[in-house]
Amino acid sequence: MSAKQKQVETNKRGAFRKYVIFLWGAAFLALIGIVTFFLMLANSDLPDFKELENPEFELASVIYDNKGLEFGRFYTQNRVPVTFDDLNPYLVDALVATEDERYYQHSGIDFQALGRVVFGILTLNGSKGGGSTITQQLAKLLYDRPDFSGMNKFQRIWTLGVTKFKEWITAVKLEKSYTKEEIVAMYLNKFSFNYGAYGIRAASEIYFGKPQRDLKIEESATLVGMLKNPSLFNPVRRPDTVIYRRMIVLNQMRKAGQVTKAEYDSLRVLPLDMSRFKRVSHAEGPAPYFRAELAKWLRGLFDREEYRKPDGSKYNIYRDGLKIYTTIDVNMQNLAEEIMLKHMETVQNRYWRVWRNRDPWTYDADAAQRSIRKRGLQNLIRFSERYISMREKYLGDLLIKVDEDKGIRLSDWDIQNLIEEESKKGTIARLRSEEVISKDRAKKYSAILKSKEWEAIKENYLQFEIAVDEAFNKPVPMKVFAYNDRLEKDTVMTPMDSIRYHRQFLQTGILAIDPRTGEIKTWVGGINHKYFQYDHVQSSRQVGSTFKPFIYATAIALQGISPCFPVKDEAYTIAPGDGSFGLLDPWTPQNADGEYTGDVLTLYEGLKQSKNTVSVFLMQQLGNANVVRGLIDNMGIDSSAKRPDGEYRVPNVPSICLGSADLKVMEMAGAYTTFANDGVFSKPFFVARIEDENGRLLYRGFPEQRVALPPKANYVMVDMLKYARGIGFSDNESEVGGKTGTTNDYVDGWFIGVTPSLVVGTWVGGEDPWIRFLSLANGQGSVMAKPFFISFLDALEKRKDVDYEPDARFAIPEEDLDIETDCDKYRGMFETPDYDLFQDQDSFQDSFIEDIN
Repeated sequence: MSAKQKQVETNKRGAFRKYVIFLWGAAFLALIGIVTFFLMLANSDLPDFKELENPEFELASVIYDNKGLEFGRFYTQNRVPVTFDDLNPYLVDALVATEDERYYQHSGIDFQALGRVVFGILTLNGSKGGGSTITQQLAKLLYDRPDFSGMNKFQRIWTLGVTKFKEWITAVKLEKSYTKEEIVAMYLNKFSFNYGAYGIRAASEIYFGKPQRDLKIEESATLVGMLKNPSLFNPVRRPDTVIYRRMIVLNQMRKAGQVTKAEYDSLRVLPLDMSRFKRVSHAEGPAPYFRAELAKWLRGLFDREEYRKPDGSKYNIYRDGLKIYTTIDVNMQNLAEEIMLKHMETVQNRYWRVWRNRDPWTYDADAAQRSIRKRGLQNLIRFSERYISMREKYLGDLLIKVDEDKGIRLSDWDIQNLIEEESKKGTIARLRSEEVISKDRAKKYSAILKSKEWEAIKENYLQFEIAVDEAFNKPVPMKVFAYNDRLEKDTVMTPMDSIRYHRQFLQTGILAIDPRTGEIKTWVGGINHKYFQYDHVQSSRQVGSTFKPFIYATAIALQGISPCFPVKDEAYTIAPGDGSFGLLDPWTPQNADGEYTGDVLTLYEGLKQSKNTVSVFLMQQLGNANVVRGLIDNMGIDSSAKRPDGEYRVPNVPSICLGSADLKVMEMAGAYTTFANDGVFSKPFFVARIEDENGRLLYRGFPEQRVALPPKANYVMVDMLKYARGIGFSDNESEVGGKTGTTNDYVDGWFIGVTPSLVVGTWVGGEDPWIRFLSLANGQGSVMAKPFFISFLDALEKRKDVDYEPDARFAIPEEDLDIETDCDKYRGMFETPDYDLFQDQDSFQDSFIEDIN
């Protein structure tokens, strides 16, 4: 070999050595780069092990009845987790067979499947199937998808690559943190199936109307098929595409040996049955008024420090997956709602007949009353979504500017005052002198009139008024409430007529309580929560004669008076100076019909006939109203509570004996638990316990009780209520008492029924006092409210799936009663002329007392 050849060979070896060193250096740098890249990823926004152990899913809180039956949820995402042990096996088999056939062999990344995908791409033969494992798909759900808007091609590729690497790292972490079974459950719980179906449990309920554990093979295959792309494989909008995708899932199950060839052949040709598909919302389902009240109560509970999370933050009922166990009996609730609708339809039809060719907003109204009713309609317009939307369009930006600059949020009334001031000087001064507005507001009024925005506000407001008048008086297609199978109907009417139409529906408030514990069993706050959200269980209405048993009970408990005690049906006057009433003028109320029969009535008859004269007589004998207020305070009606105007809700005046106070169905039904429970008041409550998502007890409800009436006096009152209940109960197995109530002008109709195991308070009336009946025949409590209780009781006695005991009986005092209740042997003396021989009633009653003693 020549020297030249040796030199060439030496140069080749040197070049090769440099090339090898370069390659090793490049490999080393690549390795350093990859390690650095993964370290950077690992220290970026990847979820840490703590987050992986406790992934932040938004979980729905579930509401259960007293038997553990679910009947509602609170959620922003309708997600209730399912454990792996509770998962339908068909779902698990379909998922693994379709999405990750080597799921149980890899540790988060399936390199065989990944290699197949890469090879398919490089050889231009397609991807040959997906490369993402179930664990990677779960990791993908833990990240928000990257926003590629504004990125160039390189940036998009880089961002996508970084995201994919993050998912791989997270998948490996997940495999280290969880078992395979837990990962499957997490994935199916996390996935969103559209239509508010967050997780497999909600998806099964929404798409197929059943719990996931009851899904058939083909239904399971349908939902698993949606995991690839829930929008593309939407069974509601793309049934043909979904059937094809379902066939692929079923074929994968066949390949995995989970179904036979024959089973596959029969399943693949089945039609896609979506007949039970139904979107869900908070308003649907049993007890919507109760669930709305429960949400408010829960927020109040978790505002208290003792019911907060260990870190001091508040529980969120819409995100924290709480389990709320209530006292509601959902079967009894459904029954109450069903019977309520039938009863209220009957009452409403009667109302429509009475008011045919009459206008409630003008009928029998003077100028002042017409003005009040007109303002009521205008307020309803202003509270409507249509009005609020139009106001925002015309005035929104201008009013925000005024609020920012002048510190005042202008209402329509404010703007009208400003327009009046501009056209008629002195309006602001008058409003200020009459103390209608404050000095500060008057100054702001003046500043606004001088501002550059005022002309635009005035012009836009005047245009807005014209637009509102046109919009609310133009007929448009709409849905309105109706008593039919759908509880609504399609029609064409003006928005104004729609407001008047809906306002004329009579409403109801119904509450059923177990008097032995105070547990609320049913809660019906109105006729339909979709159209009428106001809850009448918690609204204050005049109670009428349902208050009279409290007067009788006070007289019996304090004075030992017999229910056979005779009282003449004639006018009684409580005059200034009488007792401790503190009246300035004589008070002589009439009976409801304005007549006095002159008959001698026992207290039994006085209560049954709701005679005002007897109640006034008893109040007169008691000498003051505070003794009655003291009794009802023990029966759960807070006598110290005040109205917004500062006056007591149950004032210290004798007129309370006629039921002049405004009280709630909750308060009245609660008070009547005293009569049904041997004189012991049971405070109503509706939450038995609350657990967090892991089953840790957060709250427990307990019965709260106190003695309000002596057992003997209470037994007498029960006997009187059994007599006062009236007709309609002859065929009932239950022992029943009750009292009706009717208020002035037939605005409110009440009935409170009592049995040993259930007290039911029922109110019926209009949302405005002029939405009413025009006669006692239609407007009394025995017609408006009592029929519901009769039908409800009849149905309860026939049902075995409700928490009601028809064979329960009222308590009987162990000792002698010491109060005469057998009036038959004295009835003759009331019907003889002897009564008139006494110069005053007192001497006759003294004779009666001597006789029974």
